[in-house]
Amino acid sequence: MLVPIFTLKLNHKINPRMVTVGKYDGIHPCLTCATTAGKVFIHNPHTRSQRGGRMEAGADSDISLLNISQSVSSVCAGQLNPTISNDTLVVGTQTNLLAYDVENNSELFYKDTPDGSNAIVVGYLGSVDTPLALVGGNCSLQGFDYEGNDLFWTVTGDNVCSLTMLDFSGDGQNELAVGSEDYDIRIFKEDEIIAEMTETEAITCLCYMTEARFGYALANGTVGVYDKTARYWRIKSKNHAVAIHGYDLDNDGVPELITGWSNGKIDARSDRTGEVVFKDNLSNAIAGIVEGDYRMDGKQQLLCCSTEGEVRGYQPAPSDMKGNLMDTNVEQDTIRELSQRKQNLLLELKNYEENQKAAHSSRPSGLGDLDQAQMGIIPANTQLQTTLNVNTGTDGKAPHVELSISTTNETIVKAVLIFAEGIFEGESHVLHPSTNNLASSIKVPIIPPKDVPVDLHIKAFVGSKNSTQFHVFELTRQLPRFSMYAMCTSSVPEPKSAVTFQINERVNRMVMWVNQNFLLQDDITCDGALSIAFVSLRGSGPLTIGMEINGQVTIKTDDMDLAGDIIQAMAVFLNVDDLQVIADFPDDMETLRQILIKVDEYHAVRQKLTAEMADHSNLIRSLVVRAEDARLMGDMKNMRKGYMELYDLNRDLISGYKIRCNNHTELLNCLKQVNQTIQKAGRLRVGKPKTLVVSACRDAIKTNNISALFKIIKSGAS
Repeated sequence: MLVPIFTLKLNHKINPRMVTVGKYDGIHPCLTCATTAGKVFIHNPHTRSQRGGRMEAGADSDISLLNISQSVSSVCAGQLNPTISNDTLVVGTQTNLLAYDVENNSELFYKDTPDGSNAIVVGYLGSVDTPLALVGGNCSLQGFDYEGNDLFWTVTGDNVCSLTMLDFSGDGQNELAVGSEDYDIRIFKEDEIIAEMTETEAITCLCYMTEARFGYALANGTVGVYDKTARYWRIKSKNHAVAIHGYDLDNDGVPELITGWSNGKIDARSDRTGEVVFKDNLSNAIAGIVEGDYRMDGKQQLLCCSTEGEVRGYQPAPSDMKGNLMDTNVEQDTIRELSQRKQNLLLELKNYEENQKAAHSSRPSGLGDLDQAQMGIIPANTQLQTTLNVNTGTDGKAPHVELSISTTNETIVKAVLIFAEGIFEGESHVLHPSTNNLASSIKVPIIPPKDVPVDLHIKAFVGSKNSTQFHVFELTRQLPRFSMYAMCTSSVPEPKSAVTFQINERVNRMVMWVNQNFLLQDDITCDGALSIAFVSLRGSGPLTIGMEINGQVTIKTDDMDLAGDIIQAMAVFLNVDDLQVIADFPDDMETLRQILIKVDEYHAVRQKLTAEMADHSNLIRSLVVRAEDARLMGDMKNMRKGYMELYDLNRDLISGYKIRCNNHTELLNCLKQVNQTIQKAGRLRVGKPKTLVVSACRDAIKTNNISALFKIIKSGAS
């Protein structure tokens, strides 16, 4: 059995997901973790560390504390300066980013990050010739070099939760994998999105494994592995995965996915199958998993840290232990598994034999009162049929997609199990009608929350009304991407907003795309120009799609997100690499105008409050000195007066701080909406025009050129 090669008790609490290892002198790896009270501790068992600057000594001589003076939201260490081998420590808070040279006890840079710093990764990105500290925040991604220059910026769909770098496209350059709160994993090749994978919850962790393979963890306790856009496997637990890391623990040349859980469990799973090859338990929740040559013996150890400061180090298994890292006997496990399968097969065989006897005799002797119906015998030609229809909402029910499951004869559907990602809570749905309501058909309402194609895996129990045994029918149906849109039979009010673009395609190809992506009773056909109208079942109004013979396409909808989804899906189907559009969304632009005015107001209030707080701080110093002088001189009257003034001033400071906090929260919300609008404007384009729109919008906001910003969103250029 594999056991830890060392255990450390660091006597400092560790914040979850805020653990890293850095070689700050270029040689010795040091464990670095965010701890309570806005501090970061650095454990250096190799050499005596310096003090001074932000550094202070910990109770343990191996530990130095770095005072950040703000609540830490992320930490990362990496080689940020390409000219030296020393790693730089990068610490993110909700408002700032600090790059710290631990070896020389000095700040490299201290930058404002109004979008926050939820996740940080350090490394080379794409063709950028210098390493970057990449920071994921409030719908935005920023990259700083070692001098603090802002060399990279782009927007993403929602708040960033996790980042990792990998060579996704296999061209020898790193791409950035971004996990966000909108359940999407996006792969950025510099500022262009080259792949998107939709999951069922917020993506809390991402980790590089090998080549284009990476591990992921979700907020609902799911962990799994992707190879490019194909998911190899996933498992779900009632606990939360706090940290994941790719590490070759069984020494087979391929890294396993190491997961640290909220209940203190650590497990290693095969990257190909998800099978557990090793597990261990710490007494507290896991805070982070990293690797480093902590014993300075030339081998990388796996370091697992708990929230209470316990650290366990593991070394890859020796060759004689290969394939058996747990304290188990492989032969016994195999015998147990085979005997369980034998029992299941014997039970199944017994059922078949009894059914066969019942089939040969209308009243089988020796089987009690069982008759053919009870034995679950059904006609050989029984089939299970499924249909999908759009239900616009009746009898007080909300609009939904209706899945109808029925048999082809008098047999009844006893129960239905449906597995579908991202539609049902817990990803599965069971329908079990009462005995009085059993029938040969059953209807299941489905309300997809997002416009993504979903596979419905259906299992139905079919038999007769008084059966005790049932046949299980299994089948899979795909729900089209835009299934929550009903085709309009009557005229609908035309949306005010529209997107227009030109493509070099025949109308028939567009018709084919509509038939595949919308839920229609009958496939539509078209001889001349195409014009079709839908209404959203989610309440976002009508949608019209039109195409002229000359290839001009017009999409009319007041929902900018929907227009982007349609254009992206269309571009994939029609193999369009670059697409520029003219987008006219008057309501969205007016909302953006109001938000930008608010942003200016919040910035002005913030500056005013900062100035007031600085004045108050200076006044406090002089009042404290005067009050203390009065106390030493025995002038109690003036001392009391001084401290009363101090008390009032302190109260003003606290109320000013509360106002500043509320102002900052409002400012963050507004900046998030601005970033999301830029992201939506980008999604209306494909390829190069998409990248250009995002960077042009960023420049327009930097120079506060609002009219240019609106022109860029509308036409793609200023």
